Amino acid sequence: MINLKTTRELRYMRDAGKISQEALLKAGEAVRPGVSTLELDKIVRRTIEKAGAVPSFLGYGGFPASACISVNNVVIHGIPSAHEILKEGDIVSIDVGAIYEGFNGDNAWTFPCGKVSEEAQKLMDATRESLFLAIEKAVPGNRIGDIGSAVQQYVEARNYSVVREFVGHGVGAKLHEDPSVPNYGTPGRGVRLLPGMTIAIEPMVTQGSCEVKILKDGWTTVTKDGKLAVHFEHSIAITPDGPVILTSLD
Repeated sequence: MINLKTTRELRYMRDAGKISQEALLKAGEAVRPGVSTLELDKIVRRTIEKAGAVPSFLGYGGFPASACISVNNVVIHGIPSAHEILKEGDIVSIDVGAIYEGFNGDNAWTFPCGKVSEEAQKLMDATRESLFLAIEKAVPGNRIGDIGSAVQQYVEARNYSVVREFVGHGVGAKLHEDPSVPNYGTPGRGVRLLPGMTIAIEPMVTQGSCEVKILKDGWTTVTKDGKLAVHFEHSIAITPDGPVILTSLD
């Protein structure tokens, strides 16, 4: 079931989104060589709780941290650790959610650690651009396939791959709601977009093959070929006036 949000609920989601975005950006500002991924997680939790919110991910399905922090070939769901120390040239995907007044904000960004390779930068640039191209398609009357196709066509034209096993989703009172929002698809196919829908669009793009595997911890998802992966995400509201990014400080 797809839950259409009221004006009041959208205000709560905007507040949750701002908190989530602030926590994400503060963690991103701390990305530098010598910092542990656990330190970044502490920044996320501290920022969210200071704002009077609750980390969406902490304890969700048993996840042990407030943020998913995924480095280099880790696609998503990386578990922060005091033993994982960032190095010059790493790329660091940070995924953050915050619950405020019963509603979730959910966003992710990939940050460079110091100076990264040209190949890594191009992958990040392409994935970020695909996110905003997809957001442009999030208008009433379009369909979920229009969003996924925008991501897929842009990144595959640059010889990158779209992860198939994990997709975007509806977001609201629950962190994961209907509908699913794949990063691939056919224009004009899938669920029709209506005002009041709120979705998380989150391209997960790899440098090589789209194939991934989950490690023994049950969470950490890596590329099978060991090549780089990038993750960008915003929570979006579908409105009569076009898409509104909920996870933004603007």
